[in-house]
Amino acid sequence: MLNVALPAVRADLGLSTATLSGVVSAYVLGYGGFMLLGGRAADLLGRRCMFLTWLAVFVVFSGLGGLATEGWQLLVARFVTGVAAAFLTPAGLALITANFPEGPQRNRALGVYAGTAAGGFSLGLVAGGALVTAGWRWVFFAPVLLAAVILVAALFLIRDDVPPRVTRSFDLPGAFTVTAAMLLLAYAVVSLDLVPALAGVALLALFVAIERRAAHPLVRLGLLRSARLVRTNITALLFLFAFAGFQFALTIYLQELRGWTPLQTGLAMLVVGVDTVLAPTLTTWLVNRFDPVRVLFAGLLTGLTAYGLFLRVTGDWTYAAMLPSLMLLGLAFALAYGPLTMAATDGVDGHEHGLAGGLLYTAIQFGTALGISAVTAVGVDSGSLRTALLLPVAALLVAVVVTATSLTPRRVPRDIVRRAAR
Repeated sequence: MLNVALPAVRADLGLSTATLSGVVSAYVLGYGGFMLLGGRAADLLGRRCMFLTWLAVFVVFSGLGGLATEGWQLLVARFVTGVAAAFLTPAGLALITANFPEGPQRNRALGVYAGTAAGGFSLGLVAGGALVTAGWRWVFFAPVLLAAVILVAALFLIRDDVPPRVTRSFDLPGAFTVTAAMLLLAYAVVSLDLVPALAGVALLALFVAIERRAAHPLVRLGLLRSARLVRTNITALLFLFAFAGFQFALTIYLQELRGWTPLQTGLAMLVVGVDTVLAPTLTTWLVNRFDPVRVLFAGLLTGLTAYGLFLRVTGDWTYAAMLPSLMLLGLAFALAYGPLTMAATDGVDGHEHGLAGGLLYTAIQFGTALGISAVTAVGVDSGSLRTALLLPVAALLVAVVVTATSLTPRRVPRDIVRRAAR
């Protein structure tokens, strides 16, 4: 909802383009900075507890964002809601993966999960455009009402069958170090500044040294030695880099270069939400028939095609000319997002699903922030639009190469081999 409302927020509060992108990036800063800590906290302190507690914080600060009268107030509210999301999101994913056995049942559950996320995207586009006509503040107030209903329902409906892991001590040095490192790296991404990036890398090196000596490490370093896990997270970062950068550029193009209203913009991008239907149906069927990595690879190629087609954009393009790219983008999201969540926890012990989810969503948020920052740095005007749109193409090209290294020849079932021999 917020992405569609950005031009209205800028006009009312008099924000610069950099501050406007900061309204999105502040949320990402809190989200990416605290995600690893949030994921591990879910494993150690209880997934249900973390989900409910931080959903309540999310409700409060989303409401405060709607009351902001200055840019800095909006940035603070967005940052804290990002921190809340960093704790509740991996807990939510771990609640799903821990309660469904690995295989078709979990794939089905994660397909529904991805479809629900897509439904939120679609609803946000239309609702955001409609709410902005009544005032951009309703973009913050509406989630308060919805999240409050979710919170009450969760108290009665959510059960955590996996007890928290009781440890004699919590790795506080590791927690502080990795959080500071991720905050610095997230800030470096949203500001494109080298100094905090170097400081963040130094703190990550210190964090690794701490974890090697800790009796009860916050992050088991052995988990990070999985090549498949690393490739999955790199792909997630690149996929969301492309998607967030494209969406930000498209919003500015339609509203500020073409003069479309927020509602028209939301309706134009609504077709991307086709994965609401495809994710729990087509994607789940494909994953069970093939495997998550192959379906993900198909999604990346589809997304690459979508962004490539949009490079032909002109200042007077009709919606009919845009539609093929937007439809392909919806299909790409359906084929990629669910398999990413499946691959992120594939082969990971149940007691580390929160951490695995934290790694995935850290990659997703860093990709989102980097995509928006890169497009902002290039600028979106009549002269630089095509340059900005080249960034998603380049990101998905790299993602295709990374994912291709995970593809392995499919094993032919023995009964088929025997029949062929006969």
